[in-house]
Amino acid sequence: MEAAVATESLSKLNINGDFASSLPNLHKNLHLLSPQQVELAKMLVEKGQSHLFEHWPEPGVDDDEKKAFFDQVTRLNSSYPGGLGSYIKTARELLADSRAGKNPFDGFTPSVPTGENLSYGDENFIKFEEAGVKEAQNAAFVLVAGGLGERLGYNGIKVALPFETITGTCFLQCYIESVLALQEASYRMTQGGQKKEVPFVIMTSDDTHSRTVELLESNSYFGMKPTQVKLLKQEKVACLEDNDARLALDPQNKFRVQTKPHGHGDVHSLLYSSGLLYEWHDAGLRWVLFFQDTNGLLFKAIPASIGVSATKGYHVNSLAVPRKAKEAIGGITKLTHIDGRSMVINVEYNQLDPLLRATGFPGGDVNCETGYSPFPGNINQLILELDSYIEELKKTGGAIKEFVNPKYKDASKTSFKSSTRLECMMQDYPKTLPPSARVGFTVMDTWLAYAPVKNNPEDAAKVPKGNPYHSATSGEMAIYRANSLILRKVGVQVDNPVNEVFNGQEVEVWPRIVWKPTWGLTYADIRSKVSGSCSITQRSTMAIKGRNIFVKDLSLDGALVIDSIDEAEVKAGGSVQNKGWLMEKVDYKDTSVPEAIRIRGFRFKKIEQLEKQFSEPGKFELKA
Repeated sequence: MEAAVATESLSKLNINGDFASSLPNLHKNLHLLSPQQVELAKMLVEKGQSHLFEHWPEPGVDDDEKKAFFDQVTRLNSSYPGGLGSYIKTARELLADSRAGKNPFDGFTPSVPTGENLSYGDENFIKFEEAGVKEAQNAAFVLVAGGLGERLGYNGIKVALPFETITGTCFLQCYIESVLALQEASYRMTQGGQKKEVPFVIMTSDDTHSRTVELLESNSYFGMKPTQVKLLKQEKVACLEDNDARLALDPQNKFRVQTKPHGHGDVHSLLYSSGLLYEWHDAGLRWVLFFQDTNGLLFKAIPASIGVSATKGYHVNSLAVPRKAKEAIGGITKLTHIDGRSMVINVEYNQLDPLLRATGFPGGDVNCETGYSPFPGNINQLILELDSYIEELKKTGGAIKEFVNPKYKDASKTSFKSSTRLECMMQDYPKTLPPSARVGFTVMDTWLAYAPVKNNPEDAAKVPKGNPYHSATSGEMAIYRANSLILRKVGVQVDNPVNEVFNGQEVEVWPRIVWKPTWGLTYADIRSKVSGSCSITQRSTMAIKGRNIFVKDLSLDGALVIDSIDEAEVKAGGSVQNKGWLMEKVDYKDTSVPEAIRIRGFRFKKIEQLEKQFSEPGKFELKA
């Protein structure tokens, strides 16, 4: 009976007897497979993957493992646009190009694209910020959070890490509270309209999914309605063991294909296949914002950036910061091909300089008269116009142009040190757009928009002097710097910082000032809540937790914490002086200190503070 089923399966496989005899192990086991799995087996054999079955034992031995192998292959096939056959075909092409040393930019000439350069707090910035707040209720926010914090020296998911340790607010809470504050501000600005709930999507991975759910559920979604939040989990992709794109078997289990992450470019195909884009379209939404998991400054830049997209009608708007020539950050570049094609994309810094030199710019990547490169620095935050995004994804299914980065054993490039895989990045979305697409950028000061947390203390301490550390230490210090500079812009006398060294990194320590997004979402918000003659000394700490707190004639030398409900209006002023909070140094190797603290190199010692809570509706004064 089994033999008859196997013969029938073999005829379905459409493999002649000679070929079948060369795959006896698969042949003997075909009766274990469903018709769909037989089709997958046929595809794998046709695509040169027969090595996957060479070790298969007789029927009756490890049958469950054989079925589990095909369950995995089915998942890998269905989660990749075009299926595994398409993945193997693309891999062969890209591996051949890599081996030949083919330059992906051959035939392209770089030029500076068009975009908007904004200066915080000037008339232009205020105009864009106001336009952006109005539009925010027509936006959906997508957080790409598939990564763990291992590179940071932190074993949790990155979004659970505190972005500052005065209040201990984690990145995910900061992002959700910022979206809620934008939603509320947008509704208030366009009064009379229907109150919309802004969708919030998180792309997770096998590594982060369950811990992200746990973080949300144990914190009541940080105040957001659970129905507003959608999680989309990305799958990994098959590893490749050689230039022929033979799939690599897992070293720990010969009945599994080895897999690795595909990159955050998966977010586009996940959104498309989820049906969410059509739901948003039907709900009248216009914008989709993509952002990454550990940039605590980002939402200071988002309202004005949405305003730029809406005002300029950009289909794609990349947020960017001024970039020094040769700085290790990609440059947003317009590329025009000799055949007339053009695109505006991120070009990695190590590719931009040789590309410029090869196309008539003998100096390569150099600063212009502004002291910065004319190619702005890409920070991987994108705003896409929804309708044109859907039209493009109808054509591509959300597949993003991939790349491969094999580590070869030697110059012959015939074998790899370890298996490789195809990868894709979300910022490469514009590569397939037609020339009619309006692709631009919005540049804001680095101090306002960009302070990613991605390096561990040891790596950060090795960064050449003057280059950004991008560590938990520098990320937290950037929050205090930005808030201090913003308060200076609205007339507060804020003391200059002092330089300190934490975990081997020399940083500027500004007064430790934080506020909730509901208090100061935009420049106009903050300007309306601060008046008179205010001053803050360098050793001071201030936390403002409440929408309607008005600071007037406040002189702060110490620590002040004000917490109020929305229905309480609080006027805070007078002279506040106390021993304040001290910053104690902590060694990152000291395991008696929690990881989230020791990777910063400091902790706060609360000696003395003025702390006031207003939990009743009404008007109150805090006069020290």
